[in-house]
Amino acid sequence: MGFKIDCPNCGSRSYHEFWFGGELRPYDAAAPIEVDYRNVWLRENSDGPEVERWFHFAGCRRWLTLERDTRNNEIRRLVETSNPPTQGTADSDNSPPSL
Repeated sequence: MGFKIDCPNCGSRSYHEFWFGGELRPYDAAAPIEVDYRNVWLRENSDGPEVERWFHFAGCRRWLTLERDTRNNEIRRLVETSNPPTQGTADSDNSPPSL
């Protein structure tokens, strides 16, 4: 099932112009290696709304963070267009993006 992503820089574009960057996962630099491995490599792949990262490789070459319902590919909202907020904070703090 195809869908479009509303890029804030380029407008509405087919998802084919984007690379899927994965679910937005919490980042903790002090986490043990087992937790870090799980956050980087093991995905939840849940059914329903999911906050995800997408890279617009065929357009503005910017990362987008959006909320997508995985049951029907409905884009519910654009969360952030640069660095995503870290877990437990209201705003982005220029920390490295979490994938």
